[in-house]
Amino acid sequence: MAGMFELFLDAQSRFRFRLKASDGTVLAVSAGFADKPSAMAGIRAVRECAGTSLITDLSPQGPSRPPRSGGAGIARP
Repeated sequence: MAGMFELFLDAQSRFRFRLKASDGTVLAVSAGFADKPSAMAGIRAVRECAGTSLITDLSPQGPSRPPRSGGAGIARP
């Protein structure tokens, strides 16, 4: 099953959407929109751009987590 978008009203009565994976994990939550048509346009824009968007890695260089002891992995000097 594919992921899904959920459209909802937040505590400030602004329209937002969240993108959920097929297992229910929330992958992204939008900014607030003043009205439902604007939020729906936001969903359409994400659908159109997400599959073809480039990735810009702004994270620091190096391992993303400490190496595991005893496991096979990348050798580090």
